Amino acid sequence: MFENRTYRKQHQKKGLVSFDITVKETNLNIQAQTDLTQKAIQSVLTCRNSIETYIRLFPEFATCLTPIPDSGLAPKIIRIMIGAAKLANVGPMAAVAGAVAEYTGISLLEHTREVLVENGGDIFIKSDSETILSIYAENTPFSMTTGILIKKRDKPYGICTSSGTLGHSKSFGTADAATVLSESCPLADAVATALGNLIKAASDIKQAIDIGKAIPGIQGIVIIKGENIGLWGDLKLVKISV
Repeated sequence: MFENRTYRKQHQKKGLVSFDITVKETNLNIQAQTDLTQKAIQSVLTCRNSIETYIRLFPEFATCLTPIPDSGLAPKIIRIMIGAAKLANVGPMAAVAGAVAEYTGISLLEHTREVLVENGGDIFIKSDSETILSIYAENTPFSMTTGILIKKRDKPYGICTSSGTLGHSKSFGTADAATVLSESCPLADAVATALGNLIKAASDIKQAIDIGKAIPGIQGIVIIKGENIGLWGDLKLVKISV
């Protein structure tokens, strides 16, 4: 069910233990100070149960492609997804991968000082050092040769990527990669989807970045379309030796 995610080897943090977990459709790569497999599985089961139960009660949550109202009665993870989707002007499930990564990462921070949770290209990070993440965008000159460097941050953050040419996620655009940085991983996920939807040609990159940087909470953006790349915010590109 899961593609060969060789790019995971490119973001191994020094000094951390790497392990993978699979719970139904959720497949995570996690890095922490110790192997926290069982705690991670329990966390994913808990947040998936909240999401699945809510979908059974409100099926439109899973299918709506536009923001939906927050009744205030939903579990916290659902309200966070609804809020992120509203800011990005997309459906709430556009934030699900980032929400699961963040929920799991926050729960593991009770047992490790540093953690990285990657969920299909959507990543929650709490690190004591700078982080370099490889760009994975096949058929572009940047794939696995260029990295995104994020300086050490005191708070956890999310960096999420949407692609219209790779993976199984729904996108109405053809961006090779639309990557977004935020302290909220669900928001980064939702906005990455929204910006990816806007890219039909390289000429769309500037407008998409202008839209993204106006969204409260967005701190960095990278958009790739073929041989063209746009960059804004609190991150920079670095060359990766292959």
